[in-house]
Amino acid sequence: RLKAVKRRASALDLTQMVYYHQKEQDALVRCQEKVERHHLPMKVVRAEYNYDGSRLLFFFTAEKRVDFRALVKELARMFQSRIELRQVGVRDEVRLLGGYGLCGRSHCCSTWMSEFRPISIRMAKQQNLPLSPMEISGVCGRLLCCLAYENDFYCEVKERMPRHGSQVQT
Repeated sequence: RLKAVKRRASALDLTQMVYYHQKEQDALVRCQEKVERHHLPMKVVRAEYNYDGSRLLFFFTAEKRVDFRALVKELARMFQSRIELRQVGVRDEVRLLGGYGLCGRSHCCSTWMSEFRPISIRMAKQQNLPLSPMEISGVCGRLLCCLAYENDFYCEVKERMPRHGSQVQT
């Protein structure tokens, strides 16, 4: 999802943005250390400053709800900015981290996909793919997203193709 445009960025805004973007990795590491010190069952995935450093957003994954109020207070004192923690799912985690899929291209979710459509094992069956979870699962551990956006094409073409085992004369 794209962020709202408030105004045209000035030279100072761009300089600040680059400065704070360089500090994000350090913020991520320091936040991970604090999470371990507080013994919280969460994994911090990414840190993101806004352009002027007044707000710092941490994305994390967790199995259950996490009470991180004490962590937020400590992080606010440490970074001297407004802290926000946002829980994301496993697919969103892959989107944030980026990387490459089985096809050798960048993950669809981190490049062009804007929303996740429901995916079922039935889609793999319709596309005559092996039903082994290892072969049809993405990095996130869920069924490959490409099963959903290729499914309509496979269903349409499959109707026009001859049945399996029938003789074809060309």
